[in-house]
Amino acid sequence: MLKITPYLEFDDEAHQLHDRTCGATIGLSFSESAVLAHLLSQPDAICDKEALIAVGWPDRVVAATSLTQCISTLRKKLEPFPEVQLKTVARRGYQLHVSPKSRVTMLAVTDAESIKDALIDVSLMVKISGILIALGIVATLWYQSDYHKVMKHSAKWVSGSEINLNIGGTKRPLTLIHPKGVDSLHPSNWQKHIAPESNSIEGFNHFGGFAFTDGTHYSVAVCDLGDNGECRRDKIINLTEIDLKPAGLNMVEFVELSKRMEDRIRYNRILIPPSEAEGELVEHHYNGDIYFPVADELLVRADLGISLVYDKPLSGKFYSRACITDQDCLTTPIKYQIRGEFEQYRQQLGQLDVDVFYVKVRQKDLIMPEVVSDSAMHFYREIRKHNIRDEELFYMRIHADNGTAVWVVPLLGSLVAWTKYEKVAL
Repeated sequence: MLKITPYLEFDDEAHQLHDRTCGATIGLSFSESAVLAHLLSQPDAICDKEALIAVGWPDRVVAATSLTQCISTLRKKLEPFPEVQLKTVARRGYQLHVSPKSRVTMLAVTDAESIKDALIDVSLMVKISGILIALGIVATLWYQSDYHKVMKHSAKWVSGSEINLNIGGTKRPLTLIHPKGVDSLHPSNWQKHIAPESNSIEGFNHFGGFAFTDGTHYSVAVCDLGDNGECRRDKIINLTEIDLKPAGLNMVEFVELSKRMEDRIRYNRILIPPSEAEGELVEHHYNGDIYFPVADELLVRADLGISLVYDKPLSGKFYSRACITDQDCLTTPIKYQIRGEFEQYRQQLGQLDVDVFYVKVRQKDLIMPEVVSDSAMHFYREIRKHNIRDEELFYMRIHADNGTAVWVVPLLGSLVAWTKYEKVAL
């Protein structure tokens, strides 16, 4: 452990900075830690870029921009400590200078007698007022915190009961998820869109899954399960109703039609072969197809993609893409992309342990079609509304196995989708 200042310590083995004034720990990447250690070994000396690249990326060939980005990130992590100055020396390299810490600031943190005198000298009313103000600040910060928002969102949902649905000729229980206060939970709300006389799927009799409603739309995500209880990736069905009138979906025709639609074109597939190797970045990619049957309308499909790139254990970059078209490609594809940063939280949804991803949206791209068909108008209006309004979104991963995951996604309100999972090293 190396003392940089009387209150700031550097642990080069754990790649961490420790602020002793508040007990905070600041994590560093390998390159940031190595560059900082080299600069600290030569205080006030000008270290050339080649030497810093050599220690920060040993046995690797990287561009000078990697060092520039490393220095920039390191400066941000050192910003709370103004006496530690990481300077750029034009055309020569970088210099680390540590100036003495102001005694006034240190007195406020370390001088117990001064703190005691200050507390004794004030009146009881002032003390009580100070405590109330402090409690008010804490309560306000808690109410506005991201974690409180996640808890409020999770508290809206109920899980624990089951309903029996007949999918492909076999009736099995599905886990039911719905908002608190919703009473329209009869199985017919999900079942009525499948034509009973054609409800047959060969080799689809051991499925499991979830029935979901947001109070407006009713969706189901099912997958036929193998002997180990895990989803068979080629046996996934996601259906969502958007119209109260029974759709009369012919399941025999649907299986063949959905296969043709998915083989014909896939907008959100991963082109890089999946790999277990660890790269500089790892993308966790989820892809699923959601179908929206409507009576006397072309079958509409949403090709959904969700990608997570972690830069910390429970946070990182978030990408979501949805492309909507119909079975005959008469609907010009409606493409909607979201980019942002996420924080991942573990919550309980009734009886389910789920991962909630709180996404702060930084960029939204909606490719607007020149002509919107009648079958696609509902989707266009809903997506356009959210494109204008949403700045914060919640995605919930309610189930995961080795190759798939089930998500509740904020699309057309909210719906459930069983997705395939791929891990790609970049």
